[in-house]
Amino acid sequence: MIRNGLYHITVEMLDSVHGGNQGVMVVRDGQLRGGDSFFYAYGTYTAAKGKWKGELTNQEHSPTYGERPVWERKIVTIGFTGTYTDDTAESDGIALAGKQSIRFKSMLRMLIPD
Repeated sequence: MIRNGLYHITVEMLDSVHGGNQGVMVVRDGQLRGGDSFFYAYGTYTAAKGKWKGELTNQEHSPTYGERPVWERKIVTIGFTGTYTDDTAESDGIALAGKQSIRFKSMLRMLIPD
């Protein structure tokens, strides 16, 4: 099982979509909770034998004023799959922002284990 704790997350958009992000994510017993200065995310995951998958919802909590136009004023649904070790987790996923599908890569790095 992926280790419970607080992780630093970086997200890289693919397919020439401008943007990316970083923030924090709490990973605990099949639940994901996290965010940054503009957005929060929540969801669920399953993990076993070094592989994990899950889904998230991402929403704006403070206006971005054009800072992150791809996800601005949208409820974004996200699906991902990837791998994990004791201190990191990687994933590839697809985010649906309005009518736009966005592929991305993310990396989680353990900050504080539970």
